Amino acid sequence: MQTRFEIATNGPGLYELTRQVVDWAEGTGLLTLFIQHTSASLVIQENADPEVQVDLQNYFARLVPPTTDPSMAYLTHTYEGPDDMPAHIKAALLPTHLSIPVTDGTLALGTWQGIYLFEHRDRPHRRHVVAHLA
Repeated sequence: MQTRFEIATNGPGLYELTRQVVDWAEGTGLLTLFIQHTSASLVIQENADPEVQVDLQNYFARLVPPTTDPSMAYLTHTYEGPDDMPAHIKAALLPTHLSIPVTDGTLALGTWQGIYLFEHRDRPHRRHVVAHLA
């Protein structure tokens, strides 16, 4: 069983897609989620306190600043904007796919866990996540 989710983003941040995945998943098996982009990631994170998402975003912005930051002057891939190469670096550091067990249509997520698309680019995008349950 396979589908593709489209998630609209409005710039950097974590966009929860747990509900969409829960509504789609049925049966028992291993769910694989894969993002079809090189400047965004997928993560499982706490979905109870939004400060967690803010802190994660702030940490990665500090870890990999835009190419306009003097500390990033060594980067050469800059023609797509100051956020592009840093977005690729963040996507290389974070997962681009997730595996989640599913039992009788229920995702085996912990109490406070949610599935997030982590957008690393500054401008809005339409991101695609492929879901495969086998």
